[in-house]
Amino acid sequence: MTAIQGAVPTMHGARTGNAHADLVLLDGTALSIEDVVRIADRRVAVGVAPAGLDRLHQRRLTAPEAVTRPVYGRTTGVGANRSEAVPGRPAHGMRLLRSHASGIGNVLPERDVRAMLAVRVNQVLCSGSGLQPAIAEAIVRALNAGAYPEVHEHGAVGTGDLGPLAELGLALAGEVRWAGTGPAPDPVVLADGDALALISSNALTIAQAALAVGAVRGLLHATVPVAALTLLAVDGSTEPFAPEVHAAHPHIGASWVTEEMLTWFGGRVACGHRVQDPFGLRCFPQVHGPALEAVADAESVLAVELNTAGENPLITAGTVRHHGGFHAARLALALDRLRLAMLSTAQLSAGRLSMLAEPEMTGLRSFLASGPPGSSGIMMLEYGVGSALAELRAAAFPATLGHIVLSRGAEEHASFASQAAKQIQRAEEAYRLVLACELVAAVRANRLRGASPAQPVRAVYERACRVLDPDVRDRPLSADVAAAAALVDEIAVFGSSASVR
Repeated sequence: MTAIQGAVPTMHGARTGNAHADLVLLDGTALSIEDVVRIADRRVAVGVAPAGLDRLHQRRLTAPEAVTRPVYGRTTGVGANRSEAVPGRPAHGMRLLRSHASGIGNVLPERDVRAMLAVRVNQVLCSGSGLQPAIAEAIVRALNAGAYPEVHEHGAVGTGDLGPLAELGLALAGEVRWAGTGPAPDPVVLADGDALALISSNALTIAQAALAVGAVRGLLHATVPVAALTLLAVDGSTEPFAPEVHAAHPHIGASWVTEEMLTWFGGRVACGHRVQDPFGLRCFPQVHGPALEAVADAESVLAVELNTAGENPLITAGTVRHHGGFHAARLALALDRLRLAMLSTAQLSAGRLSMLAEPEMTGLRSFLASGPPGSSGIMMLEYGVGSALAELRAAAFPATLGHIVLSRGAEEHASFASQAAKQIQRAEEAYRLVLACELVAAVRANRLRGASPAQPVRAVYERACRVLDPDVRDRPLSADVAAAAALVDEIAVFGSSASVR
């Protein structure tokens, strides 16, 4: 199985080693993107594997023995205060949380915060923090009860989600209220070293990235059958997807798109009515393939980040190591690459929408209109797509181009992975709308042409016909696009052409 194939969802979804139908058991080693999504959406209960809890307990017992020299954040201040010894160390931890719980902006939705809580617990179970087990257990109780802390959207720059996690810390300590529908966990008395150990993580950034990347993976997969419906509507050629074409130029993403696209048409290589089609169809593998490679890369980075200890300092067996493992440069770069690739393939979708509005391509009236002369048909879908593409373009701006020097020069670089994660969330929403507009137009064109495609593309066409309104008179199309967006998510779940047969 290739990396791309491994990243594509199947009809029945994925199962991880610690995930069951109604439970995700966290142990610090096997948390997946799918698990994070299920926990965030409150579809499963959450547990802690005994092995993970034992590991955490043992590391907690050895943590005091490891502190044989000045230790950042435990015996010293933080940032530029790293050389200042601190008195009253448990009190210092609470001061650290209070000062760092200074997030600004909007309060994040429950889904994002639940994902953050799940990620943080799993990281803690990797046993590099020296954190007391009671904290992990309290977070799990909150997840299962439906309680979550209020966390603000701005408070990190990709070198640790200090602000959001400090807000979690104050909630755990009982100093601020919990949101949600269920009872808050009993307050935890934070001990020496717990404060920095809790907030030294990119848990929110990783969580938001996992939620968005999981959705983007499905959207990119759903793009292939939507493009197949457009090819059907314009009598396009499957010649660009011939195996020998990509055997001669074997990039993994393009090769996967080629194989999958051809499979939607029963493996038939056939020339269309034109010598060759526009780029939206002819160059689809070359543009969409890199997006699939990019999402696979982002997933591989997240697979590591979800299941590793990144706390600084790292508490190991008998020693403490100061390091830069909290820096999220690799994740930021992967997300930047993915958003740029999404923009390119979304632009190709917009090109296919333009094909569907063109009589020379479909043999139908301009804009797939029906009714009196001058009817507008799907004309406004191009305007909507133009607006969504502008949002994608803005979201694609590389977060890693940012630069900042903080804490009196002690921290002279930032990845801005936290901003990259927010941008991928925006890009996901915009991409879904672009693809939904193409789907509305493709189904309309095929209906007007009286299409009767062969399997397996017929399966997705018939599914779309059951969902989308057949009325082709001039009327508002907003509800059609919303229905198509939901259908795109459904197509993303049921998966490849093999899954619908």
